[in-house]
Amino acid sequence: MIRNIFKVFCGFLAVCGTAASLTSCSDSFLEEKQNYEAIGQDVYNHYEGALGRINDLYGWCLPSASGNLDWRYPSVGRADDAGKSTEEYTSFSDFVNGETYSLSSTTKENTVPDFYGGQNMNDVTTAVYGAVRNINNAIEGIQASSLNEEQKNKLLGQAYFFRAWTYYKMVKWYGGVPIVDKVLEPTPSSFVQRSSAKACFDFIISDLNQSAALLSPYTTNGGWSSNEDYGRITSGTALALKGRVLLLWCSPLFNRANDPARWTAAYNTMSADLATIKACGYGLYGEGNPGVNGSTFANMFATLGKNPEAVFFTLYNNRVDFSGYADDVKNNKWERDIRPSNTGGGGISPSSMIVNLFPMSDGKHPASYTSYDKLDASTIPYDPQYPFIDRDPRFYRTFAFPGVRWAYTAGGHGDATAMDGNNPSYDGGANYALWNYVWFYAGDSLDVNNTNYRGADNLGGTRGIMVRKRSDDADVNSALYDYRPDGQGAKNGGEAVPFCSAAPYMELRYAEVLLNLAEVAAMTGHTSEAYGYIKDIRRRAGYTGDCGVTESADPATCISAILYERQIEFAFEGKRFDDMRRWMLFDGGTELPTGAPNSWKPTGWNNDVCNWLGFKKFNGQRREGFIYRVKPNYTVSSARQSFDQDPLVEQGVARPAAVDLRQDLTAQLDNLKTWYDTYLTYMERPGDERYSDYTLKYIKFLPQYYFLGFSYSVSNHNNGLLQTIGWQDYNTGGAWGTFDPLAE
Repeated sequence: MIRNIFKVFCGFLAVCGTAASLTSCSDSFLEEKQNYEAIGQDVYNHYEGALGRINDLYGWCLPSASGNLDWRYPSVGRADDAGKSTEEYTSFSDFVNGETYSLSSTTKENTVPDFYGGQNMNDVTTAVYGAVRNINNAIEGIQASSLNEEQKNKLLGQAYFFRAWTYYKMVKWYGGVPIVDKVLEPTPSSFVQRSSAKACFDFIISDLNQSAALLSPYTTNGGWSSNEDYGRITSGTALALKGRVLLLWCSPLFNRANDPARWTAAYNTMSADLATIKACGYGLYGEGNPGVNGSTFANMFATLGKNPEAVFFTLYNNRVDFSGYADDVKNNKWERDIRPSNTGGGGISPSSMIVNLFPMSDGKHPASYTSYDKLDASTIPYDPQYPFIDRDPRFYRTFAFPGVRWAYTAGGHGDATAMDGNNPSYDGGANYALWNYVWFYAGDSLDVNNTNYRGADNLGGTRGIMVRKRSDDADVNSALYDYRPDGQGAKNGGEAVPFCSAAPYMELRYAEVLLNLAEVAAMTGHTSEAYGYIKDIRRRAGYTGDCGVTESADPATCISAILYERQIEFAFEGKRFDDMRRWMLFDGGTELPTGAPNSWKPTGWNNDVCNWLGFKKFNGQRREGFIYRVKPNYTVSSARQSFDQDPLVEQGVARPAAVDLRQDLTAQLDNLKTWYDTYLTYMERPGDERYSDYTLKYIKFLPQYYFLGFSYSVSNHNNGLLQTIGWQDYNTGGAWGTFDPLAE
């Protein structure tokens, strides 16, 4: 397995990547970079050498579960600028803080995020066209080599995929970008201007078609024949990404007139491609065996070895030995980051909005807690004080709440007291339970802005619910991590890492393949087929019968059902912000940025995509947090808020047995609810920011953010590169941009 892809040739490119980047480079810069070709053509004449170059591309291009959102790494579900622009997290990102300020393309202050990757021209790895050049060099070297046709095809199929992947990540932010399909001389005369978005989409799809065709003989009989090649790109990977790209081209962001020809072409292509994707061994993980309380859904994210759900993914290991090459140690940080602090983790708190909108056990949204007006509400009563009662099975695998079991070492060798003597042991982690209720002291103000409270079990002031999604739960699988509570294990960036997880990260999984196809089916009159894909995914989660789905021939209602399903199935996987942008869910496309032509109006969606969908616009809303605090008659009298002053413990209150997801939940959750009723109070806490006088701020995503402009740094290093409509151009003294991402 390619658990580690080494950057064996990472130093061979010392030149900045795009010719467009060279128009403002000095002569001395060019002189310094003249000897950039440290790798000769002969390396490609040997299969191992050429394979090393392809492995290098994996090192450059694979998504990272631990990476920050930038040109290289997509959002992976963390509270980054993408995550904090959705229902999943609180606290305004730069994209939704438009009430306070707008991002700038001409100044360092409030600068627009750079997903073009041109901020450091002296480091090829920080410029996106450095990656493009690296890929083009490999393609040209392999094409010109003396390798046989089979060897070339295997390698080129992977290289074409990564070029398409790199361009897709730019095009989804900017629309059209410069197309560079060969290695260019590092001179200003090689300048390349932005191509239209249509040309870029055609280029990406062409590369993905080439990738799929070249890899077909070697991967369409269940995937690569050798286990050593598990993790490499297949024909199915290329076609699955093509489906995502086609869907983006069809969606309102790029399809304001709702051209039916786009939807029809996408449906025909994606329907035909599904057989090849399946032939590569992909399918729903655990199909036909949902497990207990969503255990199959949970186990999918921590399965070692071949996983049919994993279509495009990155493998990790849990090694802690730094002998040899540092790249031998490649841990997935997600487990450490989401685990509570009293186990050595960080902990992640979701917004109350995402908690409240999850379906009830009948598969329908809680009454009064949805943005989808066209979808039927559940008849099951919902009380946000007890959000764990009667929910979708995936709820219990996405969130952890006070009183739930969350074991982290099956063998009980993860005693967190070795890290901090005030941490609970819970039998060395084998019986860990989350108890993160909090308390105020008697007489203290209970105003929502008062944060003077402490939490049980040495957890400080944590929120009432934590993210559990993608956890390597010891109760549902063999743990893929190495827990080092003494802090003497692996280090990453000089920091002790108690959870050294080998859980793979899935960027594109089979459930997305089905839901992508469902959207184009819904828009071409095949709504029953579209609902069928939703039901397939829900059956894997544990639904039966109609799976809580009410079918409708109305495409808007069907699309709403698909978007809702994506919101639940892919929660905290980094997919929601892309869905919100491509469906323009912030304002429906009703506002246009400065300089935008009338063709930008969503005429094909009744001039308002949100109204067409029956979706409550995200602009103008807020997301809040919440805590469970001890009831006033159990508060402590001292103003000292130490870890050992839990008033319930002091007064001899027994905690109920932690909710065990391996067992039937009904009686357990009713028992926990009764305990909450007696001892705890639900209390909303500020989530999104407020003004200095505590008045509320509201979400405001500005219209120019649907297509980003180039930051001042990118423009400064790319003199002549056209700026996007709606953004000022640093190179023209702040004049408004003229590049139209929607012009063909």
